[in-house]
Amino acid sequence: MKSLLTVLLFVGASPALHAQQVADTAYTPPILDPEFPAGEGPLVLIDEAHHNFHTADGRYLAFARLLRRDGYVVEANTQPFTSAVLARADVLVIANALAEKDADPDEWRLPTPSAFTGAEIDAVEEWVRRGGSLLLIADHMPIPGAAEALAAAFGLRFQNGFAIDTIAGTGWGTFRRSDGSLRSHTIVNGRTPEERVDSVSAFTGQAFRADRDVAAEPLIILPENWILLLPEVAWEFSEATPRIPAANLLQGVALEHGEGRVVAFGEAAMFSAQVMGPERAPMGMNVPAAGQNYRLALNVLHWLTGRLD
Repeated sequence: MKSLLTVLLFVGASPALHAQQVADTAYTPPILDPEFPAGEGPLVLIDEAHHNFHTADGRYLAFARLLRRDGYVVEANTQPFTSAVLARADVLVIANALAEKDADPDEWRLPTPSAFTGAEIDAVEEWVRRGGSLLLIADHMPIPGAAEALAAAFGLRFQNGFAIDTIAGTGWGTFRRSDGSLRSHTIVNGRTPEERVDSVSAFTGQAFRADRDVAAEPLIILPENWILLLPEVAWEFSEATPRIPAANLLQGVALEHGEGRVVAFGEAAMFSAQVMGPERAPMGMNVPAAGQNYRLALNVLHWLTGRLD
């Protein structure tokens, strides 16, 4: 097992790359049989009203393009959540929302305020309960803290930290069906052999759990060698940084809530396609080890819109 110092040196190198992460506009994975005719599928709203680190024309450009190529109608949401705003949508995607205090990554330190008002959380919960579908994504600290209250409305307990593989010395990891870290589920299995997902890669996120009274179905479960680091300031670590075991905590889950559905992930770059730094190193769906990530993204949307039933 690598020393914690080695892990911290690796993880601590990442903040400088934040400003250098840009969308990989050349990434175009194959979609041989789109789910819907072009522009005739369900409406997907991607939230951009809460200082989101991932937006449809920014770090989630590849994700938005992928859904459009599958026939979905994709629009940005720039308004606070209300019943009227949500009534238009079939699927709401919230990726890495933040409160105004944390809009600047240089200010990522505790405490972490909620990205959403109580009224917004109530509106989203009611909309899902009455049949809406939510894809909620929140990766490493402080983003889980910003989404903690919203996740709790669905029985999910986000942890405001960094999930780290202590053997590899990184928060990057590949989860596989063969070792049980990627679990069998309608979303993971798909409808055909071509839709089946056997591995998925993630790129430094959080870990969370579900309340016992919630019928949550795991998609990604962290292995024994993972820990959760809980720093006061993002990307600042020491041997004294609090940490807890992350084995068997979740990084992906699906559940039904009333008449609606929720899928939550504790890492956001897995559904992006970005390049980093002068070398334009890939991160996200464009990484060779993440070759099935785009298929998982499509399967998630198909499940949320009832196409896998």
